[in-house]
Amino acid sequence: MTGLVRFQSAAPNRHGRHPGVFALANGLRDAGMLSHDDVAWLREANVRATAAYVDPTTVAPDCYDPVLHPGARAWFRASALHLLLLCEPYLALLDRHGVAWMEVRTATPGRITYEDDVQVIAVPHAYPDDWPFAPHPAP
Repeated sequence: MTGLVRFQSAAPNRHGRHPGVFALANGLRDAGMLSHDDVAWLREANVRATAAYVDPTTVAPDCYDPVLHPGARAWFRASALHLLLLCEPYLALLDRHGVAWMEVRTATPGRITYEDDVQVIAVPHAYPDDWPFAPHPAP
């Protein structure tokens, strides 16, 4: 698998998850924290983002199902430069509003529930199923 990139919150939400860049930007809007101009920009940017790549749920409706795929999250392929560039103004919006975010990179995102040429949806690795080391014997 090629390298993967994800932009997500630096702190987990109340569910212990790290929402992605689009959820964070939309969260600012939904919380009423954006100016009229920022709301207008976000509306147009979301239209461009929706047109730029396939919504995985239109191809694999259960790819984010919380029972089948708990915690599934989206990753961009590092080769999808046009989508990574599309994220930059969203990240700038988060910066302007003091929303801490981080860039995460991996080649092994977890159990894949959907993939195409620009993105992957995966359930993150979990303990103990994905832990590579045997437990230490009790002393």
